[in-house]
Amino acid sequence: MRLIRGLPTLPHTCRDAVVAVGTFDGLHLGHQALMARAREVARERGVRALMLTFEPMPREYLTPASPPARLTSFRERWRLVAQSGLDALCVLRFDARLREWSPEMFAQRLARAFGAAMIVVGHDFRFGRGGAGTAERLSEEGRRLGFEVDVVAPVTRSGERVSSSAVRACLAAGDFDGAARLLGRRYTMRGRVAQGEQLGRTLGFPTANLRLERRVSPLGGIFAVRVHGVAATAWPGVASLGTRPTVGGVEPWLETFLFDFAADLYGREIEVEFVAKIRDEARFASLEAMVAQMHDDAGAARRLLDH
Repeated sequence: MRLIRGLPTLPHTCRDAVVAVGTFDGLHLGHQALMARAREVARERGVRALMLTFEPMPREYLTPASPPARLTSFRERWRLVAQSGLDALCVLRFDARLREWSPEMFAQRLARAFGAAMIVVGHDFRFGRGGAGTAERLSEEGRRLGFEVDVVAPVTRSGERVSSSAVRACLAAGDFDGAARLLGRRYTMRGRVAQGEQLGRTLGFPTANLRLERRVSPLGGIFAVRVHGVAATAWPGVASLGTRPTVGGVEPWLETFLFDFAADLYGREIEVEFVAKIRDEARFASLEAMVAQMHDDAGAARRLLDH
């Protein structure tokens, strides 16, 4: 799948396409319905199916003091979209210039850049300065500018509308089964293993460390996890997601201790699947107290993963 940054770099082969437009944080079942609709129409018409999204997420830019917890980093979103069967992912930088586009200008830019046959959006899609544009407004602009608009109805599970907010609520509550029902998969975080301060190694708990690559995490604490990408099958472990207050940490990390595992993982891209929450992050009076709790956490994680 091709990655395209910015409208001016859009290749001629991507014109006359079917374009799914949105933020797509989490790539949950509602987002998947938009992508499936774009693929379906594109196949019928013999054209390409694209996704148009934004980086940073609009709400991250518009509310910098209190941005929403981000379900997927750009790397994670790219990996998920690459498995979706779409032909290209186009990323627009959301900045001061783009936020001032009126709904009319936004629609004109879509028409001029894509020459799109159809734009696919969700029922609650908003666009243009101040979010003034709605899906209905985009349909009106499409009739004027020569493209169709397909508005995908809400997707529900167990009577609940699938949304990024609902996924965030499940994760914050430690309800990973609930999050999986909305996502259509288990919740994971992916990244390349980086070298940390190696404190865990000196304490008997060597960890595979991932930088979060997001301003706000949707969860934090100590978790039973399974790690993909280190062996033929998922490997069990215990993970800490937070700033490590006992040792004066500031930057949040995802640190994973893999049970009975000794290979060097530096530079390896891994995916950490969250199975269950054990407890919140805490500050301990001493390293000895922290290590004792780490042993308890590892035991709890083993029991949870054995079920």
